[in-house]
Amino acid sequence: MIPAASPALQPAPAGAGLRDAAGWKRLWREAVRDPRELLALLGLEGRVPGLSVAAAAQFPLRVPRGFVARMRHGDPHDPLLRQVLPLDEELQPVPGFSLDAVGDGAARAGHGVIHKYAGRALLVATGSCAVNCRYCFRRHFPYAEETAAAGGWREAVATIRADASIHEVILSGGDPLSLATPKLAELTGLLGGLPQLRRLRIHTRLPVVLPERVDDEFTGWLRSLPWPVAVVVHANHAREFDDAIDAAMARLRDAGATVLNQAVLLRGVNDSVDALAALSERSFAAGVLPYYLHQLDRVAGAAHFEVSDARALELHAALVARLSGYLVPKLVREVAGDASKRAL
Repeated sequence: MIPAASPALQPAPAGAGLRDAAGWKRLWREAVRDPRELLALLGLEGRVPGLSVAAAAQFPLRVPRGFVARMRHGDPHDPLLRQVLPLDEELQPVPGFSLDAVGDGAARAGHGVIHKYAGRALLVATGSCAVNCRYCFRRHFPYAEETAAAGGWREAVATIRADASIHEVILSGGDPLSLATPKLAELTGLLGGLPQLRRLRIHTRLPVVLPERVDDEFTGWLRSLPWPVAVVVHANHAREFDDAIDAAMARLRDAGATVLNQAVLLRGVNDSVDALAALSERSFAAGVLPYYLHQLDRVAGAAHFEVSDARALELHAALVARLSGYLVPKLVREVAGDASKRAL
């Protein structure tokens, strides 16, 4: 049997720290940033070939200790570890993999605003994340130049105001929950002046990797919003869920949010029918509806995660045969210039 992480890494009881608005910031600051420390915590010193300090220098390691606690001690192939560990494979150039895999640059509508699809626009709220996923499609994004927070949101909100066809704003990044709740309230206060806005969507990984972020101050802000809100979280493996994550998801729902999960199909993480079925079952048990299963965005540095389309279709067909329809996420790819996500 592979033991769990050391007691020092074990997460707090479900709900602990949710009333402490400063607690999540402390846990954020205490995140693991040294690949060698991460391996030492898991009893893997010298046991992971290809560990790359150079890859970590290009795209730094960051992972909250509560997420590390869900990794299997002594397992170099742990699917949670694989998502965050910098490896030499990231440094190998691969044809077809680029810095802007999904055409964000071409879809720029104004400072911090990306407008790809009819009726909705994405607002780049921040460049910060609590965890740096190695397959991140925005790992090369110029956040210093394109974050909507610069200038107090004014240009971004003006861009959206000028287009009456935009009825839904998507807060993304980075991770918008990286911002303190008063900063989020400042932003939504400005968005509240847009008469055309009907819905707000929030794309975030924090409730999964740092569930303490879903505290009383945050849920109070959610309840105060004048629009229906969808919170789209991001988990790729069933073991990313535990009691603390269940509690965070319940708090999101209790605050009135519809909670959905989008995952990425990743080689060595979830590229089996059993893993994908378990993810759907476990996310639904936490009150989170499976939404999208993305084929990998072909961003430079992530080629070692790619699963072929043929294998992806085979896996998805097996999910359809095994699970109830509402547990089967849509299998999609984002293609630059398309009018929507492309179904496979």
